[in-house]
Amino acid sequence: VQLQASGGGLVQAGGSLRLSCASSGDTFTAFSMGWFRQVPGKEREFVSYITPFGGTTTYADSVKERFTISRDNAKNTAYLQMNKLRPEDTAVYFCAAVKGTYSGSLIRDRILYDYWGQGTQVTVSS
Repeated sequence: VQLQASGGGLVQAGGSLRLSCASSGDTFTAFSMGWFRQVPGKEREFVSYITPFGGTTTYADSVKERFTISRDNAKNTAYLQMNKLRPEDTAVYFCAAVKGTYSGSLIRDRILYDYWGQGTQVTVSS
């Protein structure tokens, strides 16, 4: 599976961005998708998760009510709509994939995921 993340950029606080993660190489609907983010010197942290057909979504507390994860299985693409962005959202954002469906704290652990995109930089200015 190859993942290609895109859509990052520079935005003012309060603004919005939509990240995309295009998948190729295997049956997209076999995979749950996750988004993580990382700033220099810190561990990669969980942002959001979605099951193969979008029936279940999960968010980190820090992004609830502001970010929305979705997927278009016909386009083999997952999305992260980010609204009301804050300077503390500044990070490199990574998409990730894992075959199957999971729940609980496991989905927040980056070790679960088998495939990763290359990351896209999001910078939020104050």
